[in-house]
Amino acid sequence: MQMRKFKGIDVEVFPLGFGCMRFPTKGRNHKIDRETSTEMIRHAIDEGVNYIDTAYYYHDGESEEFVGEALGDGYREKVYLATKCPVYDLTDEITFEMRLDTQLERLKTDHIDFYLLHTLNKDLWNNKVLKYNVLDSMVKAREAGKIKYLGFSFHDDVELFKEIVDSFDWDFCQIQYNYVDTKHQAGTEGLEYAYAKGMSVIIMEPLRGGRLVKGLPARVKDVLPKSKSKVETALDFIWDREEVALLLSGMSTPKQVEDNLRYAKRSSVNMLTPYERNCLKKADEIYHSAPLVGCTGCGYCMPCPFGVDIPGGFSAYNASVYKGKRTAKEMYEALSGKADLCRACGKCKSACPQSIDIPEEMNKIKACFEE
Repeated sequence: MQMRKFKGIDVEVFPLGFGCMRFPTKGRNHKIDRETSTEMIRHAIDEGVNYIDTAYYYHDGESEEFVGEALGDGYREKVYLATKCPVYDLTDEITFEMRLDTQLERLKTDHIDFYLLHTLNKDLWNNKVLKYNVLDSMVKAREAGKIKYLGFSFHDDVELFKEIVDSFDWDFCQIQYNYVDTKHQAGTEGLEYAYAKGMSVIIMEPLRGGRLVKGLPARVKDVLPKSKSKVETALDFIWDREEVALLLSGMSTPKQVEDNLRYAKRSSVNMLTPYERNCLKKADEIYHSAPLVGCTGCGYCMPCPFGVDIPGGFSAYNASVYKGKRTAKEMYEALSGKADLCRACGKCKSACPQSIDIPEEMNKIKACFEE
């Protein structure tokens, strides 16, 4: 088993972290299936996983409280626990501490090992973090023993990423990265920049919200290595990099846990062959040659106040390129909330980590399927 060390801090981790945003759900309200999810997370820990990542609003605010329960019976002591400050909620300098105390209570712990400022972009950085002296609040929380390591997750351009990296003595950071996002957001340039500054990087969206598995264009699949599954190929691309401390996977089934554990246990830095690297480079080029909407299905845009199924609309729209217009039309017609319900209120646009102009894309989707 190849454990990996963080750069600059005395922490060693299993290469796979358990992301707690995509647990299996049940019932009309889509609440977490607690029995199955507890079995999944504990089995992963038993097999070596020692980094658990959640956030204030995952699963409509249910994730942290569930994780606190799942890490009972001694499992909390076996892992590094990570969660995130909902920066977008901060309204003054006091709110940070209030949110953190709520998270500690939910998670049934006296400290957070890895604490991140969540989904930073230019607006949040300038109008929340700097305005309300959040960096000072993080330091005070660390001095009080509530936090061990300070970091941030990021969704914006690489120049802002560098500015944030240089602005504070961070312990780590977290970025979106996969073989089709090498030039998107922080990208490879940001990954290498952070590492050169003494930080290891945690990777989220290694499968682009499943888009690199389900619905992957045939033209892309045709150039990928045939000796591995699409999932293993995508994860190996990330584990190949020395800058990566670990990657996070939001696993939704016991099989996904088993598969990812198996891939992680045979991973290592510089594991890709020249042939595999060339295949992934070609896959990246082909993937970006089609008119895509870069939605990862994270659901931050939901619920829409007017009932639009935004991720579903994007899936159908992208399918018109990858699967043909007939299949795309069937997918679109099956949606309960189509693009014509959009009133361009802008709530979804401000929430989107990918900076998609959702109201504008809804107009395109409406026009596409009206034809």
